[in-house]
Amino acid sequence: QVQLVESGGGLVQAGGSLRLSCAVSGRTYRGYTMGWFRQAPGKVREFVAAMTWSSDRSYYGDSVKGRFAISTDNAKKRVYLQMNSLKPEDTAVYYCAVDTSGDVHTLAQYYDYWGQGTQATVSS
Repeated sequence: QVQLVESGGGLVQAGGSLRLSCAVSGRTYRGYTMGWFRQAPGKVREFVAAMTWSSDRSYYGDSVKGRFAISTDNAKKRVYLQMNSLKPEDTAVYYCAVDTSGDVHTLAQYYDYWGQGTQATVSS
């Protein structure tokens, strides 16, 4: 079992930055993939970023490439999402998730564990 708790959301103006954090508890392995997804009202859950727990591979959704960065701190068992140059269309609930399959996936259906989400709102 893996438990995830997100934090760091809030309200920011367009062009600003937020840093989301995900606290991970339970057993984790180097082959696990840590992911961030987001969901805006009335929209499907969207892949944002993913990184293997060993931090040797990272992937990003097209809409956030060059603006967002995912990182992991194995010692603290935390996953971060640094969000820069934020736009109003980045407004969503952001979820941390774990894929235990050993492969890196960008589809939500492959992720086994999810946090409760944290709201990020970008004003224009």
